[in-house]
Amino acid sequence: MDLKQAQSRLKQILKSHKPNYTAEHIQDLLRSSGQASYFSPKLTKWLKGLLVIIVLLVSLKYYQEELQGKNCALSLPRPLRYALRPPESCEFCVNIKTVPRLQEISPKEFERKYAYSGAPVIVSDATQNWTAISLFDYWYFRDVYGKAMRKQRIRDCQFLPYKTGFEDIYQALDMPEQRVALKEGEQPWYFGWSNCHAETAEEFRRHYGRPYFLPESSENNAVDWFFIGTSGLGAQMHIDNVRLPSWQAQLAGSKRWLLVPPPECYFQCRSFDVVVRQGDIIVLDTNKWYHQTFVQPGAISLTIGAEYD
Repeated sequence: MDLKQAQSRLKQILKSHKPNYTAEHIQDLLRSSGQASYFSPKLTKWLKGLLVIIVLLVSLKYYQEELQGKNCALSLPRPLRYALRPPESCEFCVNIKTVPRLQEISPKEFERKYAYSGAPVIVSDATQNWTAISLFDYWYFRDVYGKAMRKQRIRDCQFLPYKTGFEDIYQALDMPEQRVALKEGEQPWYFGWSNCHAETAEEFRRHYGRPYFLPESSENNAVDWFFIGTSGLGAQMHIDNVRLPSWQAQLAGSKRWLLVPPPECYFQCRSFDVVVRQGDIIVLDTNKWYHQTFVQPGAISLTIGAEYD
């Protein structure tokens, strides 16, 4: 096998999704091409190691695609998960020029234009009758979870500490008043959590409902998400690994969203920078759009959201 043939064979290996090649195959390829003699033994060993890593990554991508949607005991680290993410078709974003702000849109029109298109949209009149707007705040959640704690510790729900270092929702809801209000000298804070506890979910849902514009045949996911915090923090740039598109309602304060298409769509689709204000609901497919949030100066930001089918 000459050098050109070896290079061609190696390209086939790197393009293959199935892990049909082992480290031994790569070593045989180097030996048969005669390339190993061109490098020092130390460099040759390093190159072989690099090729083994490449083969391993190709193998992981194959198994990730094969096991996608199944419950796995092992979860890949976020950077590797992003690197091995199956590429998106850019049709979902290629024709989007702006993020529209809507009012009084019917469920049928919303379903036809936006619900499953992947396009981001803001609906600004969907929380008008929600008592959560005036009731929900840090102290409300402390009270509700404080009562629930006496009956059952909530440990199964997911908690996102971001940069606060909090270990769970109870620790996050045990800050001194000075820090909650972000008094001078206090550190900013921001955290999120899923509410999978039936007792507290029943209490919370008395004060908000299914957004009126969602398709009549759709249903909310059984688990709601809450995000709360002060200016100066937010969620880092990321993409979600959930099944469905989602909505997020801004109950208090305001939050800036930076929306970026996946890397394979950088040259076909635009990025967007929008501010979601109190009373707005932003709807988008967070499985497709990379997104980062920034709590804006002023009131504490509080949002609630869920997936919908």
